[in-house]
Amino acid sequence: MKRLIFLNGAMGSGKTAVSQALLNRLPACAMLDGDWCWTMRPFVVNDETKKMVLSNAAHLLRSFLDCSAIENVVFCWVMQSSDTIEELLGRIGRDGYEFSLFTLSVFEGELRRRLNADIAAGKREEDITERAVSYLPYFERTKGRMINTDGRTPEECAEEIAAILSGKE
Repeated sequence: MKRLIFLNGAMGSGKTAVSQALLNRLPACAMLDGDWCWTMRPFVVNDETKKMVLSNAAHLLRSFLDCSAIENVVFCWVMQSSDTIEELLGRIGRDGYEFSLFTLSVFEGELRRRLNADIAAGKREEDITERAVSYLPYFERTKGRMINTDGRTPEECAEEIAAILSGKE
C-alpha cells in the first residue's frame, strides 16, 4: 500500500532536511515541500492565495500518489492548524494510501539559534524568528507523532521516522 507522510512543524524545525533524508531512505519515494506551492513575490496571504496553494499542493500530492513508480510520498509544510491537514486530505481523497503525520518539535532556544544562523547566511528574512516562535504552541496540540529534532541530525530523525513507518520502533 502506498504511504502519504506529512512532516509538520515550525519554520526551522528541520522539515525540509528530514524530508530530504527520508527521500533517500524510503523506497520509491517522492518529496514535495509545500513552500514550493507558495513561493511568490510579493508574498500575499489571503483567501484567494490560500485556496490556490491548497489546490496546487493537493493536485501534486494526488499526482504522486497516482503514479505507479512511487510508493512513498513525503510532504513537508508548516501546517499549524489541523484544519489545513484535513483540507488537504479532503482534496486528495482518502483512499489508496496509508496516512502518517509527524510533527517535528524543537525547543525555543534551539529554534532561535537555527533561524538566526539562517538569517546571518542570507537564507531567511529578518522577521522569521519571532513568527516561528509564535507558532510553537500550535504544534504542541497537533495530532500525530512528535519527533524532537534538538541536537539530532536530519538523518537521525529520518531513521526514527522510517523505523516507525516499518513498525520497527
